[in-house]
Amino acid sequence: MAFVRRKGNSFYLVHNVRRGEKVQQLHLARLGQRARITEEVVKEVSKKHPFVELNWRALREQCNHSADLADPHSPAVQKLVSSLRTLNLELADVLPPLLRISESPVVARELLVQLRLLQSTIQVKLEQFDRGRGRYGNHPGRVR
Repeated sequence: MAFVRRKGNSFYLVHNVRRGEKVQQLHLARLGQRARITEEVVKEVSKKHPFVELNWRALREQCNHSADLADPHSPAVQKLVSSLRTLNLELADVLPPLLRISESPVVARELLVQLRLLQSTIQVKLEQFDRGRGRYGNHPGRVR
């Protein structure tokens, strides 16, 4: 039986294996500080442990419910808010002239691609929150 386990600040995918009278935990993968099972994790675990059958859908579902976003004092919420604040401050320091005088046009292009991707992701999330605005807040106006 495989499951996601938290140890310290990291999450791990583990599987219990019975050897005689004892049950040992087999560490299948380190999932990082946020429990996410990506396609890369699936490939890595399938390659390293080909004889272990896992219900990936159930494991992903377990990961989706592992963060308590309803509790404003939960570590997951605190870390998310802190990360967003830090990202806002760092982005405020990036100015277009810095990109033009950058030593590497590749770096400038990659930064612009990532900023556009971030913009798209934020727009999708804002629309999701806007659709459920009764649930996320009582302000009748659009969240912007």
